[in-house]
Amino acid sequence: MRNSNVSAATRGPVPVAGVDEARATKPGREKAVFAGGCFWGTQAVFQRVKGVVHTDAGYAGGQAGTATYEQVTTETTGHAESVQVEYDPSKITYGELLRIYFSVAHDPTQLNRQGPDVGTSYRSAIFFVNPEQEKVAKAYIAQLETAKVFPRKIVTEVTPLKGFYKGEEYHQDYALKNPENPYIQVCDRPKIEALKKEFPDLFVEYHGLK
Repeated sequence: MRNSNVSAATRGPVPVAGVDEARATKPGREKAVFAGGCFWGTQAVFQRVKGVVHTDAGYAGGQAGTATYEQVTTETTGHAESVQVEYDPSKITYGELLRIYFSVAHDPTQLNRQGPDVGTSYRSAIFFVNPEQEKVAKAYIAQLETAKVFPRKIVTEVTPLKGFYKGEEYHQDYALKNPENPYIQVCDRPKIEALKKEFPDLFVEYHGLK
């Protein structure tokens, strides 16, 4: 059974991003890609955020030909288990997504692991899709470091997205479809509950894609 650190789910929210994109005046769709350990939990968090319209669990950081679960778990592909978040920028900003990512989705101070899950596929990484996302992400990490929000150095990579590859279907909505799985109960439910507690104005129930 996979295990993961749940301290991110009990730490409380980090500060609001000092540098952020302006809230869009009209509805639209933009994408962001985050890696933070097992993608089941990362997806379970972001699919319950107001303004997020779709999420996919998958792989980023490697080549298309190695974007399968069997290959990624060998820790030789360069991929990280990632989640592509499609959101409406008129309802939520990229900086607000980053705040959730650093607050409840994972522990950004663990290098190439989350808890006992060890390997580069579990690394903390932000894959930016444009220069604005790069600027906001780097500024936010610098802000958190200056404020000494975490007891250890943030090791989150900020790197350009070369490609996102959707994972196997059985990984999609895994936490929703397997609520009795001990891993989900121990590692992912606390993150969902933390999101609901720390960000009540952004939390929405999720019942799967219609």
